[in-house]
Amino acid sequence: MLRSCALEWTGSWDDYICLVEFAYNNSWHSSIKCAPFEMLYGRKYRAPICWDQVRERVIEGPEMIEVTNAKV
Repeated sequence: MLRSCALEWTGSWDDYICLVEFAYNNSWHSSIKCAPFEMLYGRKYRAPICWDQVRERVIEGPEMIEVTNAKV
């Protein structure tokens, strides 16, 4: 899979390596009858594409920006 991606895509690897990793970790392998990540860790692979903490958000005002700029 990595070889075909390297031949097909042009440009920087940084743009594509996350996609290749996600595809490899989620592709079903007939020899082990599951995805490699699932075989190793006993759970499905979760890519950090959209992880977010559910919590209360606080919007900082201009005072925080001024304090930060003063410290820099």
